[in-house]
Amino acid sequence: MASASSRLQRWSIPLLTLAVPLGFVVWAFPVGPAPIRAAGIVAGWLGCGLLLVSLLLMLREPRLAGWLGGLERMYRWHHVTGVSAYVLLLLHPLALAASNFGASPVIAWQTLSPSSESWPIWSGWLGLLLLMAGLAATFLPGIRYDIWRALHALLGAGVLIGLVHLILLGIDEPVLPILAAAAAILGWRLVRGDLGLAARPYIVATVRSLTERSVEVALRPLAEPATVTPGQFVLVAFGDGPAYRGCGEFHPFTVSSSGSDGELHLAVKALGDCTRRMLSITPGVAARVIGGFGGLLGEAEAAPQLWIAGGIGVTPFVAMLHDHPSRQPVRLLYFYRSEGDAIYLSELRAMAASDPHLTLQPVATGDELPDLGGLLPEAGALMDVECCLCGPPGLIAAAQQALEARGVTARHIHSENFEFR
Repeated sequence: MASASSRLQRWSIPLLTLAVPLGFVVWAFPVGPAPIRAAGIVAGWLGCGLLLVSLLLMLREPRLAGWLGGLERMYRWHHVTGVSAYVLLLLHPLALAASNFGASPVIAWQTLSPSSESWPIWSGWLGLLLLMAGLAATFLPGIRYDIWRALHALLGAGVLIGLVHLILLGIDEPVLPILAAAAAILGWRLVRGDLGLAARPYIVATVRSLTERSVEVALRPLAEPATVTPGQFVLVAFGDGPAYRGCGEFHPFTVSSSGSDGELHLAVKALGDCTRRMLSITPGVAARVIGGFGGLLGEAEAAPQLWIAGGIGVTPFVAMLHDHPSRQPVRLLYFYRSEGDAIYLSELRAMAASDPHLTLQPVATGDELPDLGGLLPEAGALMDVECCLCGPPGLIAAAQQALEARGVTARHIHSENFEFR
């Protein structure tokens, strides 16, 4: 049964998403205008509130992420609230124009056309265009990270310009506090997250080859280490070395094990430009670490478990097994293309041989998704079992669908995937 803290965590973001926009509407609810015009004004304030929530949800703060259910969950809601805010803000001028259409289509068009308005109105349209460009990047996951990041940064500029638009129209309460809050959140993210003020200094101590396309990098702390629990990931930015050029940006890496001295072991697979370079990383390279984030099991570790891992997604499970033997029956379904591509497979086999609670089921899939219907336990065997999934999005989606078809409810399915920027 979920504890009060886990229920509060589950409802934290939905409540925040409702409370902030509705608070703005209650404060500024229009009295007197025609219904369509009033709806347009309400849409604008709802959009402002959702934008502020969206900005808050992009912060990379371990404590905040813990309160709100994890960084990956925050980023999903960041996307949802950002898109919803844009739609509402787009409805704002459309509704204002529609309210004038009955009087005169010409006046309605002039309400929409920036060419017939003053520069305070132009600033509103500029803010909307910047939001559109920034949101477009979120629907193009295949574009290069540096391009995606530059386009996504336009969202912040669009928010600030949109709030300036309200001030230019003479609406300075509560816009000035909102503008200050938005600027503070953006500055916090830039300084502590992107520039790394919140990061802890580390150095690469050793590098171990795991497969032809993956390595394990051991990081030794140079000051107070980051607080990381088994199964979590960290954000790391690597510097330059003799044979390695750092990406200059923070990227997520799952911790495969950690030492009592704060040393972190990261499993790295060559999945993109940045991780491909890391195959040539050498000891002595400086690193900055923010985290830890995530955690698949949470409070579910006291129950029997089914773990489903795909490729590099086995790493958090390896970390949990390194930390302590299984306390409850655990079945690990480990999917990989071929044995030459399977990291930690020999270690997992050794753990399963010595741990009576751990059952390892390795499956080589080639380039196809596995037939989960024939591999998962039957519905009766999944009662009261906590299911933890980690791997590529396609595997996660297929596993969730197969588990739900066997009667496993959403609160017993915990997942992390690698569609993360």
